[in-house]
Amino acid sequence: MPDPPHILVVDDEPQITRVLRTSLSAQGYDIRVANSGEMALEIMKDWTPNLIITDLSMPSVDGVQLCRRVRAASQIPIIVLSVREKEQQKVEALDAGADDYVTKPFGMNELLARVRANLRRVPTENEPDAIINIGDFHIDTAAHKVTVKGKEVRLTPKEFDLLAYLARRPGKVVNHRTLLGAIWGGQSTEQVEYLRVFVGQLRKKLEPEAASPRYIVTEPWVGYRFEPGE
Repeated sequence: MPDPPHILVVDDEPQITRVLRTSLSAQGYDIRVANSGEMALEIMKDWTPNLIITDLSMPSVDGVQLCRRVRAASQIPIIVLSVREKEQQKVEALDAGADDYVTKPFGMNELLARVRANLRRVPTENEPDAIINIGDFHIDTAAHKVTVKGKEVRLTPKEFDLLAYLARRPGKVVNHRTLLGAIWGGQSTEQVEYLRVFVGQLRKKLEPEAASPRYIVTEPWVGYRFEPGE
């Protein structure tokens, strides 16, 4: 039997970590807890999580700094926890490499759905479109690797999933709700800021000129269209 997924919970509120440990352990996950970003980084020296859940507001190494430091060395999915009114901090966390966020106070069913979505690897090696060769792009969905005109580009898990989803639908307009539901799940279909941040990051990494995108084209008020090049 395979080992259960490892989840690292990072929060300086003992009540939150206690509830998360109990709820996630009951779902069969292997949980470790850190009360600071520094402790989280220390734990990760000897134990590799499959997912990190972190608060944003912590002393010393806060959630945004933790995202940056983890993302510099790893593609581990990261879910951040944030209070409702700190919208800019959420966007900053997404920019720093977080894959998703849940607003406090949150329902446990919502968090568990986000956990499942972020732990899911799609597609698998057995799926017929595990390799996407189209235009300027070579996308290996099993290995999570992308090359553009022969040059490898490093993407975060959610950046990769977003690109792969669009690449399977070249030339077609995909609306915001469809993209959000496919990549982040049904709980996130109104979170248009996800797309704004992640499409912006993809353009910086993929486009010859991010300000004049040719691959990921905006359809105003509707969604996005992928043009793979020649």
